[in-house]
Amino acid sequence: MNDATIRQQVLDALKSVAPEIEPQHLRCDRPLREEVDLDSMDWLRFLGTLHRSTGVNIPEADYQQLDSVDALVAYLRPRMG
Repeated sequence: MNDATIRQQVLDALKSVAPEIEPQHLRCDRPLREEVDLDSMDWLRFLGTLHRSTGVNIPEADYQQLDSVDALVAYLRPRMG
């Protein structure tokens, strides 16, 4: 799977949790929770939605490294085969 497809899945999952965001205005290298102002529950819902749409299990131990759209794409790429 290519990065553009993975990025779109990340953004779609994000839009499902925060429909007010405008993906074209997101800086993909910046901390996502600050860019979108997600609280803890929104963050967990986002990761759950991402899990359901990609089939990738994201263990809680990995949450800290998933701080931006770019980091999520890099994390998901090898796991989506």
